Amino acid sequence: MILHLTTVHPRNDVRIYLKEVESLSAGLDIEIGLMVADGLGDEKMNRGLKSISILDIGKSRFGRVGRLTIAPFRVLVRVLRLQPSVVHFHDPELLLVGIVLRLFGLIVIYDIHEDVPRQILSKHWIPLRTRRIVSMITEAIEWLATLILSAFVAATPTIAKRFPNGRTICLQNYVLLSEFKSVRENTYQDRKNKFGYVGVISKPRGIEEIVSALELVNLESDLHLSLAGYFSPDKLRSSVAKSEGWKYVSFHGFASREDVIEILCTSRAGLLLLHPLANHVDSQPVKMFEYMAAGIPIIASDFPLWREIISGVGCGILVDPLDVEAIAAAMKWLLDNPSLAEEMGDRGRIAVQSKYNWDHESGKLLDLYRSLLSEKSK
Repeated sequence: MILHLTTVHPRNDVRIYLKEVESLSAGLDIEIGLMVADGLGDEKMNRGLKSISILDIGKSRFGRVGRLTIAPFRVLVRVLRLQPSVVHFHDPELLLVGIVLRLFGLIVIYDIHEDVPRQILSKHWIPLRTRRIVSMITEAIEWLATLILSAFVAATPTIAKRFPNGRTICLQNYVLLSEFKSVRENTYQDRKNKFGYVGVISKPRGIEEIVSALELVNLESDLHLSLAGYFSPDKLRSSVAKSEGWKYVSFHGFASREDVIEILCTSRAGLLLLHPLANHVDSQPVKMFEYMAAGIPIIASDFPLWREIISGVGCGILVDPLDVEAIAAAMKWLLDNPSLAEEMGDRGRIAVQSKYNWDHESGKLLDLYRSLLSEKSK
């Protein structure tokens, strides 16, 4: 059995379940399981003649504290009972669990979605004075893991550089083309003056600047924003809602995959205005490629890596994410130049179909597993 572990992500997480678990299920003749901590119970997900086991350790009643303390212990106990051939975990909270499981002789893979030590420096729920200490401790544990664990899967080339070259693959979080095939046609020129944003909504991800830019644009034009996701922290919503620009926002809350794609494919542009923090500058947010797959231009932060992708393809406008007037000017330019905006979107869609898609990445994961399982059988 191959067992993926997460105590943070939902059972239908796009990267973990829809991409990795389903790719392994389709490509390997071995039982696949996913262990979660959402309190929804165990279930079998049927995939043709095969099924994927969802194993639930239960949702903690103690919130984040329970997730960091009780949940890893529950995971460890249940995994040791199951004795899978391969354990593949996705949360830094499970690093010590992964190390212990490796010491018990299991093949263990650490999937690194983010540059965690740098990400910790901007975590609002960690006291500011202790963030650097927590970051250093996490980096030390990751270093220890490099000495012990079997393999590493990194979401970006920058993250991959921090882990052992011979045991690390870079599995970039590109788009599932199949998700965008069934979306009904919606001619760009017929769309309303609406932009889209999907994902976590927070200050470091530019929500305040976005809403302020909407206010400026609407002094001369008519523009609305379809906003889908969740606020982090929750109380941020009430403060942002007091802004003048909020009246131009349609907030959808947490949206299903189908609703997310519908939002994007009926928008005129997608917004990706992360602040220039250490863990943002070299990131590759999946929403960038989802905007491209939906055929809409992107207004994005002017980071070197993003410039390489977006300017290289010619699918968007790069701005200083802290400059509200520059964001507003980019919004207005796309509204005033719909034909050129549509051409940008078309270039983005072509780039995703030819390069930035999961079909090109999944083979790396299958090759890694075949190599590890082959070594174990010797």
